[in-house]
Amino acid sequence: MPQKVVPGRLVLVRHGQSIWNLDNLFTGWTDVDLSAQGIDEARRAGRELARESIAPDVVFTSVLKRAIRTQWLMLEELDLLWLPVERSWRLNERHYGALQGLNKTQTAERHGAAQVKLWRRSYDVPPPPLGLDDPRHPRFDRRYADVSPGDLPATESLKDTLARVLPYWQQRIGPELRRGRHVLVVAHGNSLRALVKMLDRLSEQAIVELNIPTGVPLLYELDAALEPRASRYLGDPAAVRAAAQAVAQQAQKQPGARPRPERSCCARAALPVERYLRDGSVIQPS
Repeated sequence: MPQKVVPGRLVLVRHGQSIWNLDNLFTGWTDVDLSAQGIDEARRAGRELARESIAPDVVFTSVLKRAIRTQWLMLEELDLLWLPVERSWRLNERHYGALQGLNKTQTAERHGAAQVKLWRRSYDVPPPPLGLDDPRHPRFDRRYADVSPGDLPATESLKDTLARVLPYWQQRIGPELRRGRHVLVVAHGNSLRALVKMLDRLSEQAIVELNIPTGVPLLYELDAALEPRASRYLGDPAAVRAAAQAVAQQAQKQPGARPRPERSCCARAALPVERYLRDGSVIQPS
């Protein structure tokens, strides 16, 4: 009787803070690098995997340098720079269309905070698209030369991002896990939210309210059907909370607005950190 293969472990990591995260700019497919803090976050993520004795067998990442550099730094900490790495545009960040490169606060001043929140945080409303002749359009970027022009987005909603990521999960990531290989995916806030929505079967409302912290590994233990048996963030609970709250605060910046109180661990102190993060407590305030 053939021996059943136990699925490998899955680790999801959002790239470390980028220079445009730091400057509060819409990034999307713009290829910007890590900030100094982002470099530290990436190295720390690698050390967390080492501390938990998690050694990936294969790595998947996007074609954007902030994710590529994050996985380099993580693998360097693990002394696993020789591992096979597959890069795919399907793991890129959500495309923010004509908003890319704009300051988030200034955009809210121009279009209104409610409209910008709709573009950023709704499930199925994309921002204004790039024109076909806009030099920022991905059809002008040689890294997408082998991608069908009809597949290249000029803008995307989170729903569109999920539709882009899901085939890659089915065709590349899932099969590696079924072979019993441990998989590391280093990607972006929205491409990872798409995977989390699929894995955890989150509602549209729940996923738009979920913030994934930069540079914090999220470990999934999966059953034979690749359904989650358990999931948790790795690292010091206080540091994980602080990272998640920093993402939430960055997402809610509005012109002239005073900081609003965060929903944090203090409101649900009886729950372990991995649970209150996984069930949506660290959210975009309404």
